[in-house]
Amino acid sequence: MSSQKMKNKNTRKLIKVGGKSLSVTIPRELVDKLKWKEKQKVTVKKVRGGVLIKDWKK
Repeated sequence: MSSQKMKNKNTRKLIKVGGKSLSVTIPRELVDKLKWKEKQKVTVKKVRGGVLIKDWKK
């Protein structure tokens, strides 16, 4: 794999979904390591310098 592809492997674009929402894809390898599943609930929190995505806990 070229070095350019490796650099851009985890660079993602925001995609418009519906009228007011945006989505971003998460690399499959990362989802597999976290053992997350499709339709699993997660929490999204704004933190200094970015966004924190965590498994949702009841």
